[in-house]
Amino acid sequence: MRQEPEAGPPPARQVRSGSTQVLSSVANAARLLREFGRGEPQLGVSELARRLGIAKSSAHRIVHTLAREGLLERVEETGAYRLSVTMQILGASAHATSGLHSAATAALDQLRVLTGQTVHLSVLDGLEVVYVERRESPVAVRMFGRVGNRGPAHSTGSGKVLLAFLPADELDRRLAGVRLARRTPYTITSQDRLRAELSRVRARGWAENVNEAEMGFASVAAPIRSPAGEVVAALSVAGPVQRIDGDNLRRYARPVTECAAHISRRLGWGGLARTGEVPS
Repeated sequence: MRQEPEAGPPPARQVRSGSTQVLSSVANAARLLREFGRGEPQLGVSELARRLGIAKSSAHRIVHTLAREGLLERVEETGAYRLSVTMQILGASAHATSGLHSAATAALDQLRVLTGQTVHLSVLDGLEVVYVERRESPVAVRMFGRVGNRGPAHSTGSGKVLLAFLPADELDRRLAGVRLARRTPYTITSQDRLRAELSRVRARGWAENVNEAEMGFASVAAPIRSPAGEVVAALSVAGPVQRIDGDNLRRYARPVTECAAHISRRLGWGGLARTGEVPS
């Protein structure tokens, strides 16, 4: 008996845009991916369907396809989806060819030589930091993975800087209903404590992290600003606690804030570095 072929998915509907036809399925996939840049690192199929105004079955097919292609990944603990490492690396690659990369390259190299520690350039994605540039310490202490990796913003110096300078209503939106994950016994998990910490960061112009993301490591971070003065990235120096904690923490704060201000001025910002509590 001749076997009938299995029925495949319906053909993608084509929508005419000007003189060029647009595939609605691809357009919906692009819209779906953009939803992950609006503040929530994880989203479920039902929520994605609601946001896009499409059937849940359609959203499920899109999500399943993107996951198979390595652009999304399913979080087993929640059943929701998030951007994959592949997407993170693509994003990091895009930043590497941007004006930020050009403005920061020489300064990152100089800061690494000056401090002898690992230097990171990071951006904010929802409530996570994404490391888009890295200069490894000449002392071989491996940490924080590679360019394109990400981590919780509330437990890193870079993340605190990027959260601290968000508009108040945007910070409220991102933190609404969020439980702050504990990475170590020193991680801030209370929103009230985090907001108090972010207020101190805004006042002095730099942030610190001591044993909050990973035991044994500390970091100091400062904001990088756009020509309009908006904080678009964070610069940090990170290393073992015994090298950076205590008095050394503030000793590193000055070169980090001054280097961040230098990068900002290369981007077109006209302000001056604020080193806050750092001693002369």
